Amino acid sequence: MPTIDAAHAFELEFARAKTRAELADLLREACALMGCAWFALSHHLDFLAAPDKGVRVHNYPEEWAYWFDQNRLGPSDPVHRASQRSRAGFLWHDMRRYDAPRPGDETILAEAERHGIGDGLTVPAHIPGDAHGSVSFAWRPGCAAEPDALQFARMIGGAAFEAADSIANPDRMHIGPRLTNRQRQCLIRAAQGNPIWRIGRHLDLSPDTVREHLRNARLRYGANGGIMLTVRALYDGDISFVDIARR
Repeated sequence: MPTIDAAHAFELEFARAKTRAELADLLREACALMGCAWFALSHHLDFLAAPDKGVRVHNYPEEWAYWFDQNRLGPSDPVHRASQRSRAGFLWHDMRRYDAPRPGDETILAEAERHGIGDGLTVPAHIPGDAHGSVSFAWRPGCAAEPDALQFARMIGGAAFEAADSIANPDRMHIGPRLTNRQRQCLIRAAQGNPIWRIGRHLDLSPDTVREHLRNARLRYGANGGIMLTVRALYDGDISFVDIARR
């Protein structure tokens, strides 16, 4: 039964997982507890175009996975699109609340059902600067995902995705902030579109000092321009989209 105590136990086990095989075994156990058949933990990428750029662990039928990839549905699958507009996760039969249907969606869902994938649920896994991702659990056709299962998946989804990411990118977990506080302040102002003189006035710095902070920030990241510096700092979490949007 998917209880709170069981969810806490799964969180601890996910943190201990060292390989994708161990992670997959835990996700299968979660499926058994919820009474579902399938799981898919994935970034929303075109894995044919970029096979090494994201994380994906699933037990979907191989024919379905092949059809999905051949049609390059990672970024445009209706479930993935809905998860990009949801904070807490959703049941698939409710996903139209989050994203309007597009031509071809019914074909995708019908093809999934033909391969034994019916109703399900999805929990988003989004980190600013990284590709969108999610953790999904699905039932065979004729069985419905239940709200209790969604609550359980919400409790374990983040831990599962973090475990997968740390297994795939072990170095990322050990990278601390690369920017000093002043470099970060200057970069945020520059990313907002402020000229050097305005950044200096706001931070009580001379224009030359602002330029020096931004130059040193680029050196720390090996970035050859302001746009690349902003992207790299977002990806590593030194700055966030909220920082840039805030005025």
